[in-house]
Amino acid sequence: MSEPHLSIRVVNDLKELAVVAERVDEFCGQCEISPTIAYQVNLSLDELLNNTISYGYADDAQHEIQIDLSIDGDKLVVRIEDDAKQFDLTDAASADTDSSLEDRTPGGLGIFFVHQMMDSVSYLRENNKNVVVLGKKIDTSD
Repeated sequence: MSEPHLSIRVVNDLKELAVVAERVDEFCGQCEISPTIAYQVNLSLDELLNNTISYGYADDAQHEIQIDLSIDGDKLVVRIEDDAKQFDLTDAASADTDSSLEDRTPGGLGIFFVHQMMDSVSYLRENNKNVVVLGKKIDTSD
């Protein structure tokens, strides 16, 4: 039997985020993945897709973003591929979480949360595309 897989193709429009969240929730429900993990994955996807759509494109043209979810043993793997400007989130400046809110420079907190919520985050640039792979350990026994 093949491992469960979900493939979602969206365009660079913030309205697509709701569609992604709904499909991810359905997939997690079908795979008996806890609502907590589904929420963490959705929050991470929302942050990354929002950044890509809002800041990743230098034109107003329509671009496709490919999102794939799969189960690999005890891990949920999320792969995001886009043709936005190159941005390595594993090399991004760390968010300032020590200073007071008034003294912080805006930005970076969402990526910080992605790193906190996911068990693994990797990036590569392949064929002029950003490829981000998130990994989250799952326990389907609860």
